[in-house]
Amino acid sequence: MSSSMSSDPSLADTPKCCVIGHPIAHSRSPLIHGHWLAEHGIKGTYTKLDVAPDELAGFAKAMRDGLWRGANVTVPHKQAVAAHLDELTEAARKIGAANLIYASNNKLIGDNTDFIGFLAHLDQSVSGWANKIETALVLGAGGAARAVIYGLNQRGVSRFIVVNRDQARIAELSAALGIAVEAIDWSKAAAAVARADLIVNTTSLGMKGQPPLQLDLSGLKPGTIVDDIVYVPLLTPLLTDAAQRGAQIVDGLGMLLHQAAPAFARWFAVTPTVSPELRALIEADVMAGLK
Repeated sequence: MSSSMSSDPSLADTPKCCVIGHPIAHSRSPLIHGHWLAEHGIKGTYTKLDVAPDELAGFAKAMRDGLWRGANVTVPHKQAVAAHLDELTEAARKIGAANLIYASNNKLIGDNTDFIGFLAHLDQSVSGWANKIETALVLGAGGAARAVIYGLNQRGVSRFIVVNRDQARIAELSAALGIAVEAIDWSKAAAAVARADLIVNTTSLGMKGQPPLQLDLSGLKPGTIVDDIVYVPLLTPLLTDAAQRGAQIVDGLGMLLHQAAPAFARWFAVTPTVSPELRALIEADVMAGLK
């Protein structure tokens, strides 16, 4: 393994980071990290890089050779990238996905900050939420659902209802996380709404260009927290319906912003702030994309 990962002087002078995916044009990560680089006067770069599935090994080699200090990982590589790394953190291993790569002791490490972003935005949006939740209803059973359940469990939530068409995926989720969950089909989701103190949509349903999310909220308890990790549009039909029924709503944009902060801190040794200015910048870009 090349030792240039930590000794390349050009890497120290102008650290280069990126986000990889396929496709990648939609990514707003360069806007987020670019804002922080400018705000802190850091001499560094952050770009988006289209990496096809058969190019992952080549990208990992480029990181080992010192071309990149770090990278974020988005779809469809969050699971597949693990095969090209040396180690995974506990979070990445249990969640089964890595959205952050960094070098340490001449090794490439995969980490997951999605759960950190989810929790941080929930903290910012609903004061004392952890003391109000006994049962969480999670829609979906993919990588995002694993991150959400992992994070909530870290904060003391232990009762989960997971809705998914493929029940086997729920069983896999439960086994990977080591957390018992109640598995139900979408046909029983409406009844589960009445039992939930927190509802989280981790699917892409309701996103621009995707099918709508069909969830009957007639049984929703007033004050229930409803969190949709979809952020295009910012106010999804689920959140609009929930707000009209007296729920406390949490949009998906904050999770995107907050998950980026620990990555920036890891690469550039500065802990950035998710400020109103940053949120306004990304909101404007999201709105422009909806026109």
